[in-house]
Formats: sequence, structure tokens, C-alpha cells
Amino acid sequence: MSGEPGRLIVFEAPEGAGKTTQLQLLTAWLGARGLPHLAVREPGGTPLGDEIRAILLDPARELSARTEALLFMTSRAELVARVIRPALERGVMVFADRFFLSTYAYQVHGRGLPFAEVRAANALATGGLVPDLTLLLTLRASERAARAARRGAADRMEGAGDDFHERVAAAFARFASADWQEAHPECGPIVDIDASGSEREVFARVLAALAARWPRAFEPDVVPR
Repeated sequence: MSGEPGRLIVFEAPEGAGKTTQLQLLTAWLGARGLPHLAVREPGGTPLGDEIRAILLDPARELSARTEALLFMTSRAELVARVIRPALERGVMVFADRFFLSTYAYQVHGRGLPFAEVRAANALATGGLVPDLTLLLTLRASERAARAARRGAADRMEGAGDDFHERVAAAFARFASADWQEAHPECGPIVDIDASGSEREVFARVLAALAARWPRAFEPDVVPR
């Protein structure tokens, strides 16, 4: 990827859809091909962000919706300034396990915070950084619940309740529509990825979506086994 601009590619999904697994498969695939890349996660990715992550995910914590949102934004601002932008400037492809689309789903639609205020706060946190592509993994609710149950004890966000997660999932479903994307240019292009089937089947879809945008970097000639 030397000499080419850096790209920010985001993996998004409701709980249990398998986005983290797919990101891990992709980074392994890139590593096997010797392609420079960087994987980050939200919240976290910096010393301050990791401390905030521990607070946000601690099931014993009680946080107001606004406090929760601002903590996510603080972690994001630090990650963008100290990790993501410098990597992009070096021409590195950055892959993020969640970004601000999750804030729209979880804090706006899930918690009920005002969209305009959250949108403005996010613009401040990101400095206007727009993802080059977001891969939005979608899966039926029953399958998501089964996968999430296999992960063990729920963290604070995972344990927020069925009604909350239904609102979040419904929001993610709306984000995949062309009309929604046209009204929200700050989110960049969003591609819906069917997350049903085996991990390898889903990964083939992920790779195909990336190859459609950047064929030289993501030719799907070798799928890790």
C-alpha cells in the first residue's frame, strides 16, 4: 500500500453479529499478505481510552445517558488524534471495531439522546473525519442472541436489556438504507453484509465488499483457513 492514501474502514453491527471475529480474520489475511494495516477498537486504543472502556463496560457502574455518550466521545477524540489520523497520514489502512455509527445507534436510538447534539459532539470529537467505508453486519435477532449468549457474562452495554438492544438493532437496519446515508454524509458509504452462515462464508462477503472498492488491495485470491 506504499504511496497510496490511508483508509479508514469501520466494522459495525448490533451485539452478537460477529464483527470482531470478521475483523480478526481480515487482519490475519492482511498480515499473511504482508499488507500494512492497523486495527483499533472503540472505546479504547489509547491509555486514556482503555481507562474509559473499563468504566463504560463495568456492569457495576451506573452512568447517565449523557455521561455515557460523552465518555465514548472522549475516547474517540483521543483515538482519532493520537492513533487514527497519524496512521492515515502514513498511508496505513486503519480498521476500526466500531466508530460513531455505534453512537448514533446506542446513544441516540438506544438511550434517546437528541440526535443534533450527538452529531455536533461527534464532529468535534472526530475533527470531521469521515470513514472511507463502513461494513455493517446484519443478522437475525435470534441468531445474534445465541451468539452473544455463548460469549459468557455480559458487560454493561450488553446487559442493557432487550428493549434497548431492539432499538439499537432497528437503528442499524435503517442506517443501511440509501436514503439514510444520503442524509448523513458524515458517516460515509455503508455496505450491508449478510452475517449469516459460517465465519468463512461471512468473511468471503467481507472480502468481496472490500475488493469492490479497492481491488488491488483486496483481491480475494487467498482466504485463510
